[in-house]
Amino acid sequence: MATAIYLEHYLDSIENLPCELQRNFTLMQDLDNRTEEKKGEIDKLAEEYISSVRNLASEQRVEHLQKIQSAYSKCKEFSDDKVQLAMQTYEMVDKHIRRLDADLARFENELKEKLEVSGYESPEGRGLKKGEGQGLREKRGPKGRGRKSSDEDSPKKKKLKNSPGLSSALLPMQPSDVLDMPVDPNEPTYCLCHQVSYGEMIGCDNPDCPIEWFHFACVDLATKPKGKWFCPRCTQDKKKK
Repeated sequence: MATAIYLEHYLDSIENLPCELQRNFTLMQDLDNRTEEKKGEIDKLAEEYISSVRNLASEQRVEHLQKIQSAYSKCKEFSDDKVQLAMQTYEMVDKHIRRLDADLARFENELKEKLEVSGYESPEGRGLKKGEGQGLREKRGPKGRGRKSSDEDSPKKKKLKNSPGLSSALLPMQPSDVLDMPVDPNEPTYCLCHQVSYGEMIGCDNPDCPIEWFHFACVDLATKPKGKWFCPRCTQDKKKK
């Protein structure tokens, strides 16, 4: 029920978004067209000035150059307006993304609270209480072998381990925290595809491997292989040696 309410409110908030985006894109296209027209006018004025500059008096030269300067100023004005529209469009979309993140965080917290009130305990939690934590870690843990046989070595765990705010990151996330979170364009990438960490991944057992982590699909794996595993690049390097 709560999910439906969050979804309904969010869909209501973005109902006018397509129209607003279309309006901004149309205005930007119009500014582009007007800029191109003004650039054509500048080219024409420049050609006229070059062809007749020797026959023009000083006052006429200044007047002609002022026309060219005025046309350039108008072009800059159109460009500035387009940049402002682009920034406005970005902020418009980003606002809805941040609201969605906040709603998701709020819904997750409410769900956790309901589970705590109902006394629900996950199978993993029960297993850890019975001393089965080690077995679960081996079953659900890392995708590699050898030096990467611990969850702490996985890409996501590395990111948390190296982050200065680890203790605060482990606390329950509030919606206001999500709204203040900046978009991180420097998300670390892995694998031959140079994408972020997702799904099942396996670690190369070469300690000097420059990539370290690989998606199963990218290295043609369906399950974790037994024994040590080396990525295609390290395997090829070993053959060359």
